[in-house]
Amino acid sequence: MTTDSGSLANRLRVARNKTFVGRSEEVARFRAALDGAQGVGPVLYVHGPGGVGKSTLLRRFEDEACRAGRRIVWVDGHRVTPSPAGFLAETTDVVAGPDVVLLIDGFERCQGLEGWLRDRFLPGLREDAVVVVAGRRPPSDEWLCDLAWSDLLEVLPLESLDRSTAAALLERRGVAPARREAILAFADGHPLALSLAASVTQTGTAAGARWTPGPDMIARLLSALVGELPSRDHRLALETAAHALSTTEALLAAVIGEDRAVEMFAWLRALPFAEYGRQGLFLHELVSEVLDQDFRWRDPDSYERMHVRTGHHLLQRARTAAETEAMTAIRALTYLKRYGPMEPYFKKIDREGDVYEDVLRPRDHEQAVRMTLETEGPHSADIVRFWLQEQPGAFRMYRSAQTGELVAFMLWLRLTDPEVGGSLDPVVAQAWAGVAQQGPLLAGQHVRISRFMIHPGAYGQISSVGHLMQLRICSDWIRSRDLAWSFITTPDAELWGPLMDHLGHEEMFRTPWEHGRTFTTFACDWRVTPLEVWFDRTQPGALAEAPAAPEPAGAPRKPLSRTEFDAAVRQALRDLHRPDALRGSALFSSRLCTRFGWTTRQDPVESLRHTLVSAVDEVQRDARASRQHRALAATYLRRTATTQEAAAARLGLPYSTYRRHLSQGHKRLCDVLWHWELGGGADGYSGAGM
Repeated sequence: MTTDSGSLANRLRVARNKTFVGRSEEVARFRAALDGAQGVGPVLYVHGPGGVGKSTLLRRFEDEACRAGRRIVWVDGHRVTPSPAGFLAETTDVVAGPDVVLLIDGFERCQGLEGWLRDRFLPGLREDAVVVVAGRRPPSDEWLCDLAWSDLLEVLPLESLDRSTAAALLERRGVAPARREAILAFADGHPLALSLAASVTQTGTAAGARWTPGPDMIARLLSALVGELPSRDHRLALETAAHALSTTEALLAAVIGEDRAVEMFAWLRALPFAEYGRQGLFLHELVSEVLDQDFRWRDPDSYERMHVRTGHHLLQRARTAAETEAMTAIRALTYLKRYGPMEPYFKKIDREGDVYEDVLRPRDHEQAVRMTLETEGPHSADIVRFWLQEQPGAFRMYRSAQTGELVAFMLWLRLTDPEVGGSLDPVVAQAWAGVAQQGPLLAGQHVRISRFMIHPGAYGQISSVGHLMQLRICSDWIRSRDLAWSFITTPDAELWGPLMDHLGHEEMFRTPWEHGRTFTTFACDWRVTPLEVWFDRTQPGALAEAPAAPEPAGAPRKPLSRTEFDAAVRQALRDLHRPDALRGSALFSSRLCTRFGWTTRQDPVESLRHTLVSAVDEVQRDARASRQHRALAATYLRRTATTQEAAAARLGLPYSTYRRHLSQGHKRLCDVLWHWELGGGADGYSGAGM
C-alpha cells in the first residue's frame, strides 16, 4: 500500500506533525538509516507495550520517508494472513522496487513469521531498502545473537513519555492547564492514555470539573493494551495479576484453581507488558490500573470474589512467612488497598527507599528525646525517656538510606501489666481502663499501643516513613500470638479516622495535651476480630460512593460489655427451649458467635443452645459447685420444671436455699462463658454436634 500525495494526505501529515512530541532519538536513527549513514542498520525493530506510541512513531517515519522521496509500503500485522504467502501478498512490489521503506506494524499478531522474515524475506530486499518492524515483543534471542545481523539491526525499545514531554502533548492537544495534572497523574506518560484522555476532557467534561477516566475510555484503553483473550481463565489470570503487587503460581492457584495455575502463569510471563522478579510476576503499572478499574466497573461481584481470594492467600502467606520475608509479605497484602476508599492513604506513597527501619541504638536515646521535645513538648519527652529505660525494644527507628542519620521513630509498646507506665502516661492509663471495661487479659495475652510516631519532616501526615510504620504495625497485628487489643494514637483524627475505621479500629478516647493539641486513640479488640473476619471487613468498596450495606444478621458487631453479656446469658437461659425467642439473643453480637461459628452452622440457634448447655456442664467440673449446677440444670435444662418453685420442689430444697444456689450458679456460668468470650480455653467444651 503506497501513500497518496494528494491534499488530504498532506493535511493529515500536517496534523500529525502538530501533535507529535518526543521520540527525537528514534526519529534521528530513522533519518540516519534513510541516509545510509555509517554505523546505522537498515532494519529498525521498534517494540513496547500496547498504546505506547509505536503506530504514531511509524506514521512519523512515513512522513520523514516521504520528504526523502522514498516509496512507502505498509504491512498491518492485524490484517495480514500469518503465513509467508500472506505476507508476500502484501509486499509483492517491495522485492524488486528501488528506494522502498517497508513499515510493518502490529507484528505481534504474526510473530511466528519472525524467523522466516529474518532468514528468508529480508535478505532478499534491495540494498537501499529500509525496514521498520514494530510489535509488542522484542526481537528473539536468535536474531540478537546472530553476528551477521549485528551491524544491520537497530533495536528501539519504546517507553512512556517523560513528564515534560507528556505535558507538551496535552498542551498541543488543547487541554486546559487546570485539567493537565489529573490526566498526567492517570496516564503516567502513556501516549495512548494521554491522547484518549485529552479527547475525552475536551468533549465530555464540563469546564472546571474534576476529570477522571470513565468506563468507555477505560474499555478503549483495555482493548488497545490487551486485545482478545483466549478464555475466561486467561482474563481472570490477567486481572488477578493486575490487582496484586506480584503474582505467583500459588496465588493463581488460589484464585483460578490448581489445575490451570501453571498454564496461566506461563501465559502471563509471555505477555509484552509483564516482567518477572524474585517475588513473582508483575505487569506494567498503567496496564494494571486500566485492567483493575475496568474489571471493577464491569463485574463488581466477580471483582470482589477475586479480591477476597487474593487477600486470603496473601494473608496466610503473611502469617506463615519466615521472619526475613515477613515485611515483603505484609507489603503485598497492604498493596490491595491502593484502590477503593482508602486510595488516598496509599497512592500518595509514590517514593520509597529513602528511609529504612532499624533497631534502637545507644546513640539514639538523646536524639529521640530531643525530636519528641521539639515536636510534641516536654510531657511527651518525659514519657519517651521513661519508655527508653523501661522497654527499649519497643522503639523502631527510621534512618536515612543516604547518611544513616535518624529521621523518625515509632514507639510500639507491648504491654501486659496495667501498673506499668500508667501513672506517667495518661494515654496508656486510658487504654488499660478501656481494656478493663471489657474484661481483664487472660494469661499470655498482651496489648499493643502505637504511642508515638515522631517524624519531624511530616508529623502526623501521610508519608513514606509513616507507611513503613504502618507496615510494621500491620505485621504485628497479623503475626503476633495472643494479641488481645491494639491501640493507635494520632494527633489528627480527621485525617486518619477513615483509615482507622476501615482497619477495624474504633475511636475509644481523646486526650488533651500540651500546646492545645488533642490526641485521639483508636482501638481494636482482636479477641472478637479473627484475622479472616478483619480482612473481609476491609473490602475495597464501590468505585462510586454508595450507601453502606447493613451487616448480615448474626454478624459480630460492637462487643458486649460484661454487664450486657451477663444479662444476655440470663435471657438466653430463659429462652433455651423457645427457638424463635433465642434467635434474637444478644449473644449473637458476642465474641462467642465468631469463636464457635454459630452463624456458619446449619442451625445457628441450636449451636447457641449447645454452647449454653456445654457451659452449664462446665460448672459441674468444679466439685464445689455441684449445688449450683443442680440448680441451673433443674431450672433450665429440664423442660418439666416450668417455674422456679417447681424446680425447688424437684430438688427438695427450701425456695430461699434454691434461690441462693441458682444465683451463685448464674455467676459461675457467666464467668465460664465470659472466659470463653475473652478467648480462654474451652476446657470440657466440645463442638460435636454443632
